[in-house]
Amino acid sequence: MQTLIIINDPPYGTERLYNGLRLAHALLKREGDVTVFLMGDAVSGAKAGQKTPDGFYNAERMVKRVTTKGRVLLCGTCMDARGITEEEVVKGAERSTMDALAEATEQADKVLVF
Repeated sequence: MQTLIIINDPPYGTERLYNGLRLAHALLKREGDVTVFLMGDAVSGAKAGQKTPDGFYNAERMVKRVTTKGRVLLCGTCMDARGITEEEVVKGAERSTMDALAEATEQADKVLVF
């Protein structure tokens, strides 16, 4: 089973990125492949070096957890628009394209959008 999770919202301010990554973590415990595609403001969730208050979730750590068993793809155009370079993102997260998203969508058994 291949699952694609597309997340658009920023890492903080709404809980869509948080909940999308939580679902990705739960799915990775089961059999199957999980790909998370971050686009729009969600790409900043993969930025390295985030410091959050104690007791508050940290998007960077959550993205890293997904990269251990799944894939995290980042919209390259969205990264450019926000001034985020490949060197600034979490190790294991990959700069990607809309063509790669289209291919992942075609290959997925389930597509979920947050």
